[in-house]
Amino acid sequence: MKETRIKNTIVLSTDRKGSPGSPFDQKAAENALRFHRSLPMYKETKLVSLRTAAEKLGVKAIYLKDESTRFGLKAFKGLGGSYAVFRILCDKLNMDYRTAVFSDFMTDENREKSSEVIFVTATDGNHGRGVAWASSLFGCRAYVYMPAGSTEARRKVIEDAGAEKAVICDLNYDKVVQFARRQAEENGWMLIQDTSWEGYEKIPQWIVEGYLTMGAEICKQLDGDVPTHVFLQAGVGAMAGGILGYLSNAFAANEPVFTIVEPMTVACLYESAKAGDGSIRSISGDPVTIMAGLNCGTPCSITWPTIRDRASFYCACTDDVSKDAMRELVCFPNEKERVVAGECGAVTYGVLKEIIKDNSLKREMGIDEESIILLISTEGDTDPEEYKKIVNS
Repeated sequence: MKETRIKNTIVLSTDRKGSPGSPFDQKAAENALRFHRSLPMYKETKLVSLRTAAEKLGVKAIYLKDESTRFGLKAFKGLGGSYAVFRILCDKLNMDYRTAVFSDFMTDENREKSSEVIFVTATDGNHGRGVAWASSLFGCRAYVYMPAGSTEARRKVIEDAGAEKAVICDLNYDKVVQFARRQAEENGWMLIQDTSWEGYEKIPQWIVEGYLTMGAEICKQLDGDVPTHVFLQAGVGAMAGGILGYLSNAFAANEPVFTIVEPMTVACLYESAKAGDGSIRSISGDPVTIMAGLNCGTPCSITWPTIRDRASFYCACTDDVSKDAMRELVCFPNEKERVVAGECGAVTYGVLKEIIKDNSLKREMGIDEESIILLISTEGDTDPEEYKKIVNS
């Protein structure tokens, strides 16, 4: 294990453990993708080839999956929220999730039964918006709670997406999760949370499986190219663990080097890996970062084993890394390469740039002129005013 400090970024290198493979496989992705394709608003998001950036950074290719147009929500989270709502309602209505499609829920009888379900969740923004949208899609209601520091703009778009009510609490993210859990228990609501703990694994598992639609689209869009390096941003690590597991399976013959990226103030996966005993570590207090969707203090227990065993590097970076990347991604000379990437979406590109500047670290990570880099911009300008302030500053 080795820790390297470069400007604005700390990189931890670890040894991979165990053999390739994870529960987030092709079969799980096929079930999620089949459901998502049945939604009338489904459309593949773009995989952008950043040729200008690849040439500038001295690598063969950089591909960036742009989730800013997903379901009109400006973030990937609707994939997990909608698939979890679908699976919950399939159980309630005794429908087979392997064959059911969205139109099956549009009968008067099924809409009436679905309307009896009330969801509740905690969110830094995008997950709650996805759950609110998915709930309204099926005729359900949703209550959404947000941590201290959440902006009014993020709260409002959650209600606009269909939430019965969205509330900013005077609590950090982990405490808001526990508050939402108590609300579910006291009111008979259904907790739909994108992190897990002992006794609460099934619904988070479905959420992660919903994210695999993104992985299936990427593999198709790569059109034969195999990434040598994959950078994945993480809050609790649900998306990162799911996509890492899926790509680990999909490219088992030539498995990429996986790197996890987090804000420096709330790097719970970094600290868990650094501890070296395989157990989860939490970040206490009330950490602050502009990367709202990554401001989470405790790793997701169902994806942590996959990340722990398959990731080779963990990066913790300052907010400035994300800000610089946001500005650059939207200003490429070639219009086809421009991406509107929010604070969480841009950070992996920012970290890649920092690493490329350090020749010894670049060699250690095996990045050279033959490298094919895969990134995911998980969100667009989900807070438009803040986005404008950053990119215009």
